[in-house]
Amino acid sequence: MILSGTEIAARMGKDIGIDPYDPDQLNPNSYNLRLHDELLVYDAPVLDMKLENKASKLTIPSTGLQLNPGRLYLGRTLEHTRTDTLVPMLEGRSSIGRLGMFVHVTAGFGDVGFNGYWTLEIFVVQPLVIYPGIEICQIYYHHIDGVYTSYQNGKYQNNSGIQPSKLYQDF
Repeated sequence: MILSGTEIAARMGKDIGIDPYDPDQLNPNSYNLRLHDELLVYDAPVLDMKLENKASKLTIPSTGLQLNPGRLYLGRTLEHTRTDTLVPMLEGRSSIGRLGMFVHVTAGFGDVGFNGYWTLEIFVVQPLVIYPGIEICQIYYHHIDGVYTSYQNGKYQNNSGIQPSKLYQDF
């Protein structure tokens, strides 16, 4: 079951945390998250799962930054989120999708107990100019049934910024 916007607001400061929180970003069954002004791009044209792939930082100026197809851009939300007893999920906003922008390549599923900024795996199908602070995606929450272990010590927990892949740590 997905929480309504009213229920999300009622749980703020309890089992849901969004900082900063703005009631104007609340939807009927989700909350819009904004794009930070930093992006990362991988330096090498070929990535290796077993290696820590180096990345460079880009800053999105207030005048905008053009993204191009064929390149993965890692971004992050301006908002820091925390979820204690619910499963957070992330989806791109329909207005963003209608411009040919994918906000998460495959990683829109969060873990119960997640605490941090959401890293966005951004890809565009045609050149697109983006701006910092745009409401880029929406977070929504599911109830979890059964006994569960809260996400506490994962490699992306309690992050402070954009998180490139840490898959190499699994080898």
